Amino acid sequence: MSKDAYTYKVLPGSPGGPLLFVFHGTGGDENQLLSLGRDLLPQATIISPRGDVAEHGAARFFRRTGEGVYDMGDLARATDKMAGFIKAHIEAAKPSSVFGLGYSNGANILASVVFAAPAMFDATVLMHPLIPFEPEINGSLAGRHILVTAGQRDPICPPNLTTRLEAYLRAAGADVTVEWHDGGHEVRPNEIEAARHLFAGATQGV
Repeated sequence: MSKDAYTYKVLPGSPGGPLLFVFHGTGGDENQLLSLGRDLLPQATIISPRGDVAEHGAARFFRRTGEGVYDMGDLARATDKMAGFIKAHIEAAKPSSVFGLGYSNGANILASVVFAAPAMFDATVLMHPLIPFEPEINGSLAGRHILVTAGQRDPICPPNLTTRLEAYLRAAGADVTVEWHDGGHEVRPNEIEAARHLFAGATQGV
């Protein structure tokens, strides 16, 4: 798969340093999470693809047929395409470590890539993911650090599905942390601090 499979932006970092992939939410674009990525991992090279699906003009990474109802065939297509895009960039950069961060729809495609290729990321931040299906995890997540952030009153991502995702990830061997806030689908400062802590610890562990 080509490094140019998606429209994307790059913020260069330290040569041979960490590589951080960031994935926007529905209606965002490749600019949405660049500054957050730079804030969280100043030394990393940051790669931010734009979703290749349009839903009423809003960019997404895969199709859905309704709120919380995924086109599973298109999710499989998107997962395979994204995994190839990520792999091509890793092979070109030869980074010290590989991290991922996604919000909402971006967290969903990132989670799906993690299920398909558990060894690809050293640490992953899933902000408000919604996984309404039972994932098939293609291998072990042992040694992989995953942060899931969620709102206790999120109308899009019900807390019980967040808890179920945590259980799936733990069963596959991942080191999972869940950071809650008492609001909805918005990202709050405690989530950002939890992400900072995760990446700092994972970087020191390299």
